[in-house]
Amino acid sequence: MINTLVFDIETIPDVEAGRRLNNLNDLPDEAVAQAMFTLQRAKSGNDFLPHYLHKIIAISAVMTHSHQFRVWSLGDEQSDEKELISRFFKGLDKYKPVLVSWNGSGFDLPVLHYRTLLHGISAPLYWEHGEHESSFRWNNYLSRYHYRHIDLMDILAAYQNKAFAPLDDIAVLLGFPGKMGMNGSKVWENYLAGNLKSIRDYCETDVLNTYCVYLRFELMRGQLNQTQYDAALTQLKAYLAGESSRAHLQEFLGALQ
Repeated sequence: MINTLVFDIETIPDVEAGRRLNNLNDLPDEAVAQAMFTLQRAKSGNDFLPHYLHKIIAISAVMTHSHQFRVWSLGDEQSDEKELISRFFKGLDKYKPVLVSWNGSGFDLPVLHYRTLLHGISAPLYWEHGEHESSFRWNNYLSRYHYRHIDLMDILAAYQNKAFAPLDDIAVLLGFPGKMGMNGSKVWENYLAGNLKSIRDYCETDVLNTYCVYLRFELMRGQLNQTQYDAALTQLKAYLAGESSRAHLQEFLGALQ
C-alpha cells in the first residue's frame, strides 16, 4: 500500500477566543465555555461552536509506511496545540502520505486551517497546488474531488450532505468495533476533569475505525484485492496484539475479532 495517514482531532472550546470576542474577561474557563454555548444556541439552535472557536487538544493517527504500521497520538499530554499541529504538518512534509479522514473536509481540516493561521505555522506542502511540485496540480490535499485527501464520509455520500452518515454507524454496520470509551460530546467534560489520556485513547480508537472503513473502501474500488485486504486486517490485528500495555487497543482488538 502507499503511504497513508488516517487522522482525527479532538477539540474543546477556545475559551481565550471566547473571552476576547465576547468581553468575558472576568469569567473562569468553564463559565466562558458555557456562555459560548449559550450564545451559539441562540444563533443556531444548537451549541456546536463555529470551526474557528475550536481548540485542538489531540491529534491521533494510523500511519502505514513501507509495510510498517503505527497507531499513536501526536506529542504527549503536555504538548500544547501549536506543537501538535506542527508535528502533523511536519509528518506530511516528510512522508507525503495520502490523508484519510471521516468528515475531515467538513470539520478537522477547517479547524486545522484556522488554528494553523492563529499560531503562524508554516505548512507549504499541504497548501501546494502545483506551483513547486507539478504532481500536486492534479492531485492535492485541498481539492474536494482529488484523492490525496480521502474524506470517506464525503466520498461515500457522493458529496451530498443529506447522505452523510456517522462513523460509528458505518463502522458497526461493517462489523468493526465502532466508538469506544466516549463520544465527541463528552470531550469537554473529560478535559475539565483532567482526563486527557482518555481523550487521546478515544481519538486513537476513532482513527482505527476510520482505517478499517478505509480498507473496505479500497477493496470496494479495486485498489486492494481480497487477499491484500485480509492481509491488511491481519497486520492490524498483529500490531494491536503487540501493544499489550495499551488497554484501549486491546479492547479494540477484542471487539475486532
